[in-house]
Amino acid sequence: MPMDSAPDMNLPQPSTGKRMMWMILFVIVLVILLAGVMIAGITKMIKSSPKGEPPAAVTTTTATYDEWQPTLSAVGTLRAVKGADLAFEVAGVVTQVGARAGGEVKQGQLLVQLNDSVEAAQLKAAQAGATLAKVNRDRAKQQLEIHAISQGDFDASDADYKAKEAAAQQAAAVMAKKRLSAPFSGRVGLITTSPGAYINSGVSVVTVQQLDPVYVDFYLPQRELASIASGQKVDLTLDAFGGQAFTGKVTAVNPKVDPSTRNVQVEATLPNPKRTLIPGMFANVSIEVGSKQKYLTLPQTAITYNPYGATVFIAKKGEVMGMDGKKHEGLMAQQVFVTTGPTRGDQVAILKGLDEGAVVVSSGGLKLKNGTPLAPNNKGVLPSNDANPAPQEQ
Repeated sequence: MPMDSAPDMNLPQPSTGKRMMWMILFVIVLVILLAGVMIAGITKMIKSSPKGEPPAAVTTTTATYDEWQPTLSAVGTLRAVKGADLAFEVAGVVTQVGARAGGEVKQGQLLVQLNDSVEAAQLKAAQAGATLAKVNRDRAKQQLEIHAISQGDFDASDADYKAKEAAAQQAAAVMAKKRLSAPFSGRVGLITTSPGAYINSGVSVVTVQQLDPVYVDFYLPQRELASIASGQKVDLTLDAFGGQAFTGKVTAVNPKVDPSTRNVQVEATLPNPKRTLIPGMFANVSIEVGSKQKYLTLPQTAITYNPYGATVFIAKKGEVMGMDGKKHEGLMAQQVFVTTGPTRGDQVAILKGLDEGAVVVSSGGLKLKNGTPLAPNNKGVLPSNDANPAPQEQ
């Protein structure tokens, strides 16, 4: 056989090339089929997805006019009309306690007595000397009338009597310093001593406070000075008497403004017949100023405060896109800029930007934007809208 007729082992066999071609075609067809399945699934998902935006669950309220009484608020401190912490001017040993701690006392009633036996003896001696001097002065006066003595002798006798009388009064004053009496009628505090105890001078022994009426001192900014006058009504509430209000009147306004705080001190007087109010307690003070006014009122939760202004969302009727892709009548959110005024409890006054009767979103407004469909639900717990809120534990 000739050499050139032998088969070339380096040339590709025809059967191997056909297999590679069929494999490539199979992969291409498989990729096309997979892409078609994915496109079909995505298309089906898009067609089955909701067409519109789901409605937002919110609560709503209606903007209405309410009558407001303008007030000024402050924190005050109760003070007794008359109150004193009593102490002895001299030292000594206690011999008697004449009052009961926490009891009522009358003006002049003995509270605490120190040992005054020495002073009592000195007083008796001084009184005896004054009595003798008075007898001598009277005798000298009779003698002067009949010209038995000179005017000089009578003057000396009269001066001696006056000196002895002054010495007796001085002894009585020294003796009185050993007696601690109530300077006015009131309630006695805790008595920190007992018979036999030694007390130094100047040490507070007992306090006496007159509790009916009582003062309340509080401060207001100087800009409110023109709104305050004697006789204005003052309402007080205290944490110790939750739910109970006390009423009094402004009795004095300090004629000087504190230069460090620019506040003015105001004093009000309150009757306290049951002695329930105690000096030193703090109280929330409210003063009515001016005449009553009408304000458009909303709960404070309805207001959103931004650097560019305060806004609310109103529930506006219109066509909204439903979940089925069709438009129908419903409620949608519309943002409105408002101007707020004074606050009262949970309420805020709206001065501009809103009309009476507008339906306003009171909660759930943070997730809204213009055109968001709304689904109001006012059957559950609603935001507080109380003009005089109280703590929940009350």
